[in-house]
Amino acid sequence: MAVIDRVRDIVEPLCLDAMLDLYDLELNGGVMRVTIDKAGGVDMTDIAQLTREISRALDEHDPINGHFTLEVSSPGLERALRIPAHYVRAVGTAVKVKLRPGVQADRRIEGVIVSADDDSVFLRIEGAVDDQRFVYDDIEKARTVFVWGPTARPSDRPSTKKSAKAAAQVSVAAPAIDEASEFSDAATERPAPDRAMKVVNA
Repeated sequence: MAVIDRVRDIVEPLCLDAMLDLYDLELNGGVMRVTIDKAGGVDMTDIAQLTREISRALDEHDPINGHFTLEVSSPGLERALRIPAHYVRAVGTAVKVKLRPGVQADRRIEGVIVSADDDSVFLRIEGAVDDQRFVYDDIEKARTVFVWGPTARPSDRPSTKKSAKAAAQVSVAAPAIDEASEFSDAATERPAPDRAMKVVNA
């Protein structure tokens, strides 16, 4: 079983017990990122409590070899879409999509998710006559876009280790504006920062 699957088996029951939704798991460069959510949004109390429980459980079961950093956070207003369930949850939301090279001439797409299933997502793109379908294998990166004010929703038409000692650091710093964004050439105003807690394993 892959490391990420072993971690999921440990973390998911903890989230369910806390009435939280495990939005995403990612292990990248020695950083174990756990993203959680719930109706109305998570707060620092949710994150702090779950961080302690996950840290204890990972110490006990030891699914990750070597030292790692555990980060528990909310997905934020602008969130990455990486698996089909993320797209399904984002139906009716504005998104930016970057396609893989060779799919079509314009690799950067903006639109509103009309529907999504296990294989693909349908986007309503301004100026297009019909909704456009994109299979997930053709998508390199995608994220939701925070829109100030109401967002037009789609119509109702059917759609097709190890550490006994850990130092905890709470960070609620505003994310920097990236003027060379992978999705846009222009800097844009950012929404409120995500809530996050980091535990660095000794």
